[in-house]
Amino acid sequence: MNLTPLRQFIRLSRPHLLVPSVMQYLLGIGIARYLGTPLDLDMVINGMLWIVALQLAVHYLYEYFKVPANPAITNPPPDVSTILGAGEEMLPRSTALLSGATMLTAVALLAFGFISTGQLNMALGLFMLLMFVGGLAIVVPPFRLANSGYGELTAAILISNFIPAFALLLVSGDLNRLLAMTTFPLTLLFLAAVLVMAFPLYGRDLKYERHNLLMNIGWENGMLFHNLFILSAFVLLGVASFLGLPSPIALPGFIPLPLGLLQIWFMRRIASGVKPNWRWLQISAVLLFISMNYFLAFAFWTR
Repeated sequence: MNLTPLRQFIRLSRPHLLVPSVMQYLLGIGIARYLGTPLDLDMVINGMLWIVALQLAVHYLYEYFKVPANPAITNPPPDVSTILGAGEEMLPRSTALLSGATMLTAVALLAFGFISTGQLNMALGLFMLLMFVGGLAIVVPPFRLANSGYGELTAAILISNFIPAFALLLVSGDLNRLLAMTTFPLTLLFLAAVLVMAFPLYGRDLKYERHNLLMNIGWENGMLFHNLFILSAFVLLGVASFLGLPSPIALPGFIPLPLGLLQIWFMRRIASGVKPNWRWLQISAVLLFISMNYFLAFAFWTR
């Protein structure tokens, strides 16, 4: 059995990128539960399916609107697909378009389900519309923010702020200040991780004049902002605890602080000329975001 098409389709779907979105969704549900809102399991599952379907649609359309792949290119530029094309081990471009259309259909059907059950109020509908438009604007021409340097910022806001807001609105019908207190620090950690992911490809992106967040602000500023994002995330969490975020919720969020300080130390060493270990930094950046998310969500779910 030829498993190559299946492997390529899994690559096309990027399932690992769904993890932060699902965790942010569970954070929003956890806040609703902490506030005393009874949870409807069907509603929670349908909301998660809506998030996953929308993100998968974005993944598929992102790849479809890349320049068609050329199997002869061994070191392709960032805007050339290595998954879709005419090569023997590639998927037809129509696969991405059909998959994207299928997921968008699922998004519409799930949204209609919210309407038919009376769960869709004006605030929830507005957030869903903004998430839908924002997600497509990242990948679909003529906007295609992924090529402008604003795609990462848009993704950070959508994943770190809008997804938990969607979850809270879906379950409770209203927002709460606890949402901003816990999600803004995560937005900063998300942006720090985005910068770390871009550093190893900086030379290639510069060669092909690919615009992204790091290219827009520059290599040196990227290192500075990386460190500031991490420090600011924990400072914001500390400020939130003084403004009313309960200590049993805020304190677990500081557990990953040593990892954040270690990451800053490594970045400063790289800035001083030490050979970088980007793989370690990328893993630690992801772990830093996920761990703060996990500890905050766990605190809400267990209180």
